[in-house]
Amino acid sequence: MTIDIEERTLHFRQPAGTSRGVYTERKIWLLHASEGPAQGVGECAPLPQLSCDDIPNYGDVLRRFCDEVERTGSIPCEELRRYPSMLFGLETAMLSLHRGQQLFPSAFSRGEVGIPINGLVWMGTYEEMLSRMEQKLEQGFRCVKLKIGAIDFDRELDLVKRIRQRFSRQEVELRLDANGAFPIDEALYKLELLSQYDIHSIEQPIRQGLWAYMADLCRESPLPIALDEELIGVNDAPTKRQMLNIIRPAYIILKPSLHGGMAGTREWVSIARDMGIGSWITSALESNVGLNAIAQLCADIYGDGLTMPQGLGTGQLFTDNIDMPLEVRGDKLWMG
Repeated sequence: MTIDIEERTLHFRQPAGTSRGVYTERKIWLLHASEGPAQGVGECAPLPQLSCDDIPNYGDVLRRFCDEVERTGSIPCEELRRYPSMLFGLETAMLSLHRGQQLFPSAFSRGEVGIPINGLVWMGTYEEMLSRMEQKLEQGFRCVKLKIGAIDFDRELDLVKRIRQRFSRQEVELRLDANGAFPIDEALYKLELLSQYDIHSIEQPIRQGLWAYMADLCRESPLPIALDEELIGVNDAPTKRQMLNIIRPAYIILKPSLHGGMAGTREWVSIARDMGIGSWITSALESNVGLNAIAQLCADIYGDGLTMPQGLGTGQLFTDNIDMPLEVRGDKLWMG
């Protein structure tokens, strides 16, 4: 078996704004595994200044792990816990090498059912966000996620208010993602203001690493809180359990490239279930190679009767994405 590494830069159709900055391009590493006539591909896509394995010598470390997999035929999962995007890429490459296009057998991977997904509205000016929101609703999305925290909060609150004036909770489920943007001393007040508008949940209202403050927020907030960035770098099962036991969020949101690859994602879901904490899975701005693997993993974890919208609507983000048999129809992701 051999594994070749291809570096590639993807370009966004429009700037993707978060409270941490704006993305215009995306660097990924594709792993091409081959063994005789069999071929497999995986994607390693760390997020700059966010992933715990966003390191300056990323390519060299990835090559070392690929060499080990070539030599032994197996993935050193324990050693790779600290490098979740590398683990996810190797897991995907090996699965596709041995199983082909259907990484996990399911009604989704056979093209029989679609996975419900949310529409994503990136940060921008008030007018841009309102326009993007209207586009998502016209496309048929009934769950929309708004990224907030970049413009004036009163303007964002007004945007949420206008959406709710037009669409009831039964018509549109609203999710918010603050990406840690709220100051600690203002967070609860802002959550109370937002709670007037039937919000499903809000992701990461304050920055990660403040377990005691986040625990207080989860206890006092009138809105269900979901953890996202908080999970980054928490790689062993006892610490995962300890953190969830302290904070007690309503949900956790899992990105395999950030949160432990496929193995780590399964571990997070299992621990959360034991504690009565909900979860869903999202992509992390991967190409269609990564999105395909995440979607199949999602269907395998949650089953064919999945009704909670997942964050898998990122396939049209790039001008130069990689062709895969994925298609968004209405508010569902399908395999063609």
